[in-house]
Amino acid sequence: FPSQLKSQAPGSTEELRCLQVLNQQPEGSSLEELTSSQTCLKLASTIKAYVTTVTENIIRRSAVKEAWRSYFNTSEGQVPPKTAGKPSAHLTLRPQSQDGNLGRFGNLSQSCRHAIARWEHSTLHSHLQNISYRDGRLRVEQPGKYYVYSQIYFRYRSAGAQDSGPQLVQCIQWQPSHSQPILLLKGVGTKCWAPEADYGLHALYQGGLFELKAGDELFVSVSSLAIDYNDAAASYFGAFRLDL
Repeated sequence: FPSQLKSQAPGSTEELRCLQVLNQQPEGSSLEELTSSQTCLKLASTIKAYVTTVTENIIRRSAVKEAWRSYFNTSEGQVPPKTAGKPSAHLTLRPQSQDGNLGRFGNLSQSCRHAIARWEHSTLHSHLQNISYRDGRLRVEQPGKYYVYSQIYFRYRSAGAQDSGPQLVQCIQWQPSHSQPILLLKGVGTKCWAPEADYGLHALYQGGLFELKAGDELFVSVSSLAIDYNDAAASYFGAFRLDL
């Protein structure tokens, strides 16, 4: 019994009689039937309030347990992995090998013949979540509509007035399973740099929304590997799924 009941005089004949009356009450009967005795009515109300409090506490604890059960993986008894969430990736550029990747990316057009084969994916500026990466390619694990984007920061060394306006091209390639690459996006830029300049700088950005399937791969190719590799904020490649 609660403290309210303990405060009553122990062994009270009137209270014992009330408890016997309460015990004999048929299920669903009203407390108003005990109004003939104020002591019995007070005792019954105290017991009812105690039962209500205990019931509310049980319901509250059950709700908390259910919330935790939905958060934890009950089949494995483990917290869901940190990779839970919408697929997304943001990669930053690493220095490239001038050879060795020819042919590994399929037949590429002459204007975008250099595939970018090395990206960072686990640094302060980069991440992977529910998308895999290998050898320059992002591989889609979950189908859906993806926004795909890339920026390349070219640092083209000028060879004089005759080469003051080179064409710089950046392509985002889509490669379905067991298929040749398909051009998704193409960005171009031609800048006229001063003949006396040692370098010309130019950044190309592009992005678009595409329907992709599990197993599809994405990669970037460019017209020239004359790129600034020392700025992680300037050259990048990524994708993320939109639930539309």
